[in-house]
Amino acid sequence: MVGTPAINANPQSDLRSVALLAWYDRHRRILPWRALPGERMEPYRVWLSEIMLQQTTVETVKPYFARFLAAWPDITALAAADDQALLAAWAGLGYYARARNMIACARHVVGTLGGVFPDTEEGLRALPGVGAYTAAAIAAIAFDRPAVVIDGNIERVITRLGAIATPVPAARPEIRAALEPMVPSARPGDFAQALMDLGAGVCTPRNPDCLICPLQPFCAAAKAGTATAYPVKAAKKAKPVRFGTAYVVHDGAGRILLRTRPGKGLLAGMTEVPNSGWSEGEAPAAAPPLKADWLVLNAPVVHVFTHFELRLTVHTATMPGPVPAPEDMRWVAIADLDSEPLPTLFRKVIAAAD
Repeated sequence: MVGTPAINANPQSDLRSVALLAWYDRHRRILPWRALPGERMEPYRVWLSEIMLQQTTVETVKPYFARFLAAWPDITALAAADDQALLAAWAGLGYYARARNMIACARHVVGTLGGVFPDTEEGLRALPGVGAYTAAAIAAIAFDRPAVVIDGNIERVITRLGAIATPVPAARPEIRAALEPMVPSARPGDFAQALMDLGAGVCTPRNPDCLICPLQPFCAAAKAGTATAYPVKAAKKAKPVRFGTAYVVHDGAGRILLRTRPGKGLLAGMTEVPNSGWSEGEAPAAAPPLKADWLVLNAPVVHVFTHFELRLTVHTATMPGPVPAPEDMRWVAIADLDSEPLPTLFRKVIAAAD
């Protein structure tokens, strides 16, 4: 395949692949984005699920996937979606750049590619928000292209299979080299999903069930009794801590004061309560949005992002009656919060103030 390394032309002779696919035929998970045996995979569903599953668990994604599919059943519908409606439907999944890239990707596929997804890794990687892993997964699962698919579950299975002692992420070239000869030219999509299922249900992080694993006869770590030693993780650096102040204010009409974040940067275009922004060392200076009798919560709201930990001191107040919203802010009824693209961070802040 153009743009990807050569893959073994007849790897069905690889007994590991044969054993794994036989196991998958008996034990495959039933997932809402997966076709049933004998059915054709729908590229839109595969793409949508793979974008949602980045940095997120299967159980978390299931209800989101169902809601998205109900609201936007195909790529054409998603391309026509209102940006704020889509961000509101995404709220709580985190990593919000994925949602913005999803909109851009849908519009590119519909507007430039006639609504048809590319069927090669190279073509898929050219789409907004589609990286190497996602392109390989879609190519294999949706189009049955032989591709080397490596997610966290697969990484764990392969490091144990070969007892790869190099810490991840530095071990990724070794993992790819070990996995590549296993990828079958027939059923590569099932093979990728079989590895995912094996890692999710059998070759688990803490309590792998080696006795029922189809790859146990070939697994170096299982033979040595050291499965839980893999993958070897590089030492984590301590995350920097940032601080900020958040203001939660209700008016006499049962509404809460909100505003929209800037269109670029972290949580771009999402909804937030008024706040100071955040920085390391101490919270930036910021006046409350309204004059009121503000109370300070005893404990900060702590939220962990990928690259830093945030601690927000929450101030809360209730206005005696309706007042005009300050510039660039708006009053929103509590009952309407679910229609707002409100990130988990600010849902936590609002909940803490209640």
